Amino acid sequence: MSQEPRYRWMIVAAGGLLGCVAMGAMFCLPVFLRPIAQDTGWSTTGISGAMTIAFLAMAVASLLWGGLSDRIGPRAVVLTGAVILAASLALASRATTLLQFQLIFGLAVGGATAAVFAPMMAAVTGWFETQRSLAVSLVSAGMGMAPMTMAPLAAWLISHQSWRTSLLVLAGVVAVLMIPAAFLVRRPPMLADPQPAPDGEAAGPTLTLGQALRSRPFIVLVAANFFCCATHSGPIFHTVSYAVTCGIPLMAAVSIYSLEGLAGMGGRLAFGVAGDKLGAKRVLVAGLLFQAVAALGYLQARSLSEFYAVAALFGFIYAGVMPLYAVLAREAFPLSMMGTVIGGTAMAGGLGMSTGPLTGGLIYDRFGSYAGLFIGSCVLGLVAVAIALTFRARSEPKPIPAAA
Repeated sequence: MSQEPRYRWMIVAAGGLLGCVAMGAMFCLPVFLRPIAQDTGWSTTGISGAMTIAFLAMAVASLLWGGLSDRIGPRAVVLTGAVILAASLALASRATTLLQFQLIFGLAVGGATAAVFAPMMAAVTGWFETQRSLAVSLVSAGMGMAPMTMAPLAAWLISHQSWRTSLLVLAGVVAVLMIPAAFLVRRPPMLADPQPAPDGEAAGPTLTLGQALRSRPFIVLVAANFFCCATHSGPIFHTVSYAVTCGIPLMAAVSIYSLEGLAGMGGRLAFGVAGDKLGAKRVLVAGLLFQAVAALGYLQARSLSEFYAVAALFGFIYAGVMPLYAVLAREAFPLSMMGTVIGGTAMAGGLGMSTGPLTGGLIYDRFGSYAGLFIGSCVLGLVAVAIALTFRARSEPKPIPAAA
């Protein structure tokens, strides 16, 4: 047991690596978009549709993988996801029709990617009683490294090889990095080596899984995460396009998006430290409020420097708040059902993320402006604030001392 406090940071490192590689593999599709279209003649819209399917598959699979991790442990789930992800990328590289590509990349790659987030977040919350917010934020920061690691790798590969060969190489990278890392994952000590309750103490969870999924804290977390992700998904997806409409050159506009992601790394760490010191709920509510206001900042941005300032602030905030949902989930529910609970909130977040790209496109096509998108994002952000304010952690009954 003396090694557990040290090994818990190994769990964080493994989770960060697994998340980085998995998310990076899925988000390689935008890098491959034009080469695939030029080589196959498939429409850009059709290829992009594979990403929409992947988002939806990831949302639904998050709940399924999370529930499975509660039953058989996170290692088996993450290992299975790693094998499926590597195989799916290899199969996608062999697709001969657009429908085949959409189904393989969208359903299989998206679903396999979801095998990392909920199980690893659940495991980390169980390994940490102190510094919990920082720990989950570090895992999230690892996932946030994908645009700065896997994306450049994909870009380098596609500049030297065909998209099919590049995707096959990525499948190999996934297998080589994720499968060994999965073997480092362990159940939290409380679940791996449960101790019998002394005479007179309550044993087992105080509520069933069904009761948990119908409880007010779970509904609040799901709703808050949905509106939180719906708030930032549109601005994230349409940042480059909006900047170009404001006269920013395309390459410079892409750098705005990169800066947003880089600022998110700092946000994850800062919000994690703040959550440990000030309380996760308090920091989450403040972050959601700042996110809503920051979305309006894009309305005032015209020059590249103004876009940089707004993007850095917005990225810092939206990335910072996301890991706090897992911390609040751990405060409200027993560790034995963390995978399911976090999987449920992740599913809501994935559904929220899927709304922004389509909504933003419809608004721009209808009005010829993105102003409505950013105003709507602010409103959605304020709804998330109002919902998060109602969160109350479930009170854990204190053990009754055994009679002398």
